[in-house]
Amino acid sequence: MSRGGWRIVFFGTPSFAVPALKGLVEGPDEVIAVVTQPDREKGRGRKIFSSPVKEVVLQQGFPLLQPEKVKEKTFQGRLKELVPDLFVVVAYGQILPKSILEIPKHGSVNVHASLLPQYRGAAPIPWAILMGEKMTGVTTMMMDEGMDTGAILLQKAITIGEDETSETIHERLASLGGQLLLETVKKMKAGDLSPVPQDPSKASYAPPLKKEDGKIDWSKEAREIDRQVRAFTPWPGAFTLWEERLLKICKGKIREGMSKGKPGVVVWTGADFIEVDTGKGLFLITELQVEGKRRMGVRDFLSGHSIPTGTVFQ
Repeated sequence: MSRGGWRIVFFGTPSFAVPALKGLVEGPDEVIAVVTQPDREKGRGRKIFSSPVKEVVLQQGFPLLQPEKVKEKTFQGRLKELVPDLFVVVAYGQILPKSILEIPKHGSVNVHASLLPQYRGAAPIPWAILMGEKMTGVTTMMMDEGMDTGAILLQKAITIGEDETSETIHERLASLGGQLLLETVKKMKAGDLSPVPQDPSKASYAPPLKKEDGKIDWSKEAREIDRQVRAFTPWPGAFTLWEERLLKICKGKIREGMSKGKPGVVVWTGADFIEVDTGKGLFLITELQVEGKRRMGVRDFLSGHSIPTGTVFQ
């Protein structure tokens, strides 16, 4: 039932989109339908899983649409029948064509997890950490046909802590994105927003991550390896090869000091850390995981495995 607000169709799929959807549901506007990706098979058992957004919808009882492709004419026809005032898109997973973006009366708004025009694309959070940024944030923008190229509405920034991972930043930005979305819609309704075009000369990109991106190159500086470990937590995970087995490096820290010129070589094994030489500086592994086993601290790991000085990680 309408509460005098705008009629909104929400597009979203992963957990990052959930705070934004819940915020809209509790706000003054009416969520008239939710669009999310189709259920997918996952894991070794190939079980069917629903998206986190769908789980919220099933609890709330909204009309749910799960098109395989958004270009389907029947899907676009259904959107038009809803007579929406606004589309809200948060990490949906498909690029929306002009024919969809123009359906709602007031256009389409996107919530993106970076300070645009920096880190346009699918993986802005890990790339911000990987590149050593001190700040990141969320942006709301009016959508156009490009990838995260629309005019900026509002932005909020946060500091990236020295020990933060993609997982912790994800949680913070998901919550912040939900808050910024509500502020954006409120100001749009009041006519208090003036979209600002992005400066393409300042744009950078955050392409999707692949599992092989997680392989550690020990010839890099310890600081770079530290950023890789934090950026790729929880996925795809930073890893190295040890005795022909995949060893995931879950957590560590930098130790300033002179490298011995043998990147990937274990120079010391302590009770709670494994010290590895790098291209510059030393990296102390404090949590790790053998493929197929649970994650554990070094003390527990060494109680069942031996990694003596001189071991070479590849």
